[in-house]
Amino acid sequence: MPRSIASLTGKDNYFEDFRVGDTFEHARGKTITEMDGVLITNLVMNTAEGHFNEDRMSRGPQGQRIVFGGVTISMAIGLAMQDTGEQALAELALDKLRLRTPVFHGDTIYVTTGVLETRAADQPEAGIVRFAHTATNQHGKVVFEGERTVLLKRRSHWEKR
Repeated sequence: MPRSIASLTGKDNYFEDFRVGDTFEHARGKTITEMDGVLITNLVMNTAEGHFNEDRMSRGPQGQRIVFGGVTISMAIGLAMQDTGEQALAELALDKLRLRTPVFHGDTIYVTTGVLETRAADQPEAGIVRFAHTATNQHGKVVFEGERTVLLKRRSHWEKR
C-alpha cells in the first residue's frame, strides 16, 4: 500500500502550531569537526586560505583556521529543522544572515528559534512562518543569527491524508 505524502514527515509543527513570540531551544547541539569544515568548504569550492592554511592562520589574530560561514549557517538551520521544518512544503527565504563570532573546528553550536510572524499563504493547505534562528557556541557566544521564511502544511488539510 503506498504511503501518503503526509506520512513522510513528523506529526508536529504544522502551521497552526506556531504562535508569534514562541521560542524553541532545540534539543541537539553539533560539534563542528574538521571533516565538516573541510568537506563542505571543498564541495562549494571556497578557496579562502583562512579555512585551509593552518600555518598562516596560527600566526594570525585567530590563532587557527576558521570554519567557513556557510558551514555554520547550514549546521544552525539543520539543528532547527526537526522543530521548524518537518511540515515544510518550501523554503521561501533566508534573510538578515549574520556571522557574529568565528567558529573553529571542535566548537559545538546550539540553536534557539523564535517565531516572528505567521500569515496565510496563497493556497488554503499551507501557511507561512518567519523564524529567527540564533546559534551559540559552547561558551554561550552568539556565532550566527538569521531569519528563515517557510511555507508549512496546515494540519487541517494534511493530517487526515
